[in-house]
Amino acid sequence: MKYFFSIIIISFLTIACSDTIELRNAGAIVKVNNKILYRSVLEDNIPAGLSSEDSTIVAEHFIRTWIKDILLYDIALKNINDRESIERLVENYRKSLFIYQYEEQLVNERLTREIDEQSLYDYYNKNKDKLKLERPLVKGLFVKVPINAPQVNEIRTLSKSTNPASREKLEKLSFNNGVVFDYFIDTWIDFNVLKSSFPEEKLYKEDLTIQKRMIEKQDDSFYYFLNIIDFLSPGDNAPFEYAKNTVQEILINQRKIEFLKKTGDDLFKRALDKGGIQYYNE
Repeated sequence: MKYFFSIIIISFLTIACSDTIELRNAGAIVKVNNKILYRSVLEDNIPAGLSSEDSTIVAEHFIRTWIKDILLYDIALKNINDRESIERLVENYRKSLFIYQYEEQLVNERLTREIDEQSLYDYYNKNKDKLKLERPLVKGLFVKVPINAPQVNEIRTLSKSTNPASREKLEKLSFNNGVVFDYFIDTWIDFNVLKSSFPEEKLYKEDLTIQKRMIEKQDDSFYYFLNIIDFLSPGDNAPFEYAKNTVQEILINQRKIEFLKKTGDDLFKRALDKGGIQYYNE
């Protein structure tokens, strides 16, 4: 990282007054009440890709904030009234952090993320009424044709059909006419993703109606043919293939909870059996 003039000045003024030259060699920038800010820490807190001017501003702000935090912390240590409650909070947080990190380590080492297809399907069938869509999904085919394509009328006709023969003809015509052809009759796709294939403000949710299964749009350069053979609205049950990833995460989380509970129960039992737990009755 390149250090700028203002930062170098700060470093020079603070370290020059130090009684040891080693601090400068170690990359110290500023010392406040025996606390030292090192160049490596500053580097880690300045985002990459900033301009020289922005890097200088961010660096100066970080250094100034670091200095004020040290000054306030030292004053707080001397003047806080209820240090015991703070120490308890710190210790509880420290304990929780260690437990959390260890549990995550155990889960990553011992718990597989693989769920067999039948388990996914069984859970889906039992809970599909709870797996609702948040956005519309569609099945069908989409064709984008240059407006001056010589076979545009034939392409228009073929796009109204979903049989394999029509699909094969459309695929062949796409090579000769610069046609964009997307066939998703067997796969649900997000309607919002499909909208990005159309010119801006050319395709609306209102187009997803029973009366408008075949949609044709046009701009100055292209025709857009969309044949919707099926659609699902927000609030409908999510289809299995669309909900599959969500179901997998749910089942993995359930396994994680069960695994951690069993781990805790086993630790408790072993400690109890070995006399590591003693109850003192009144």
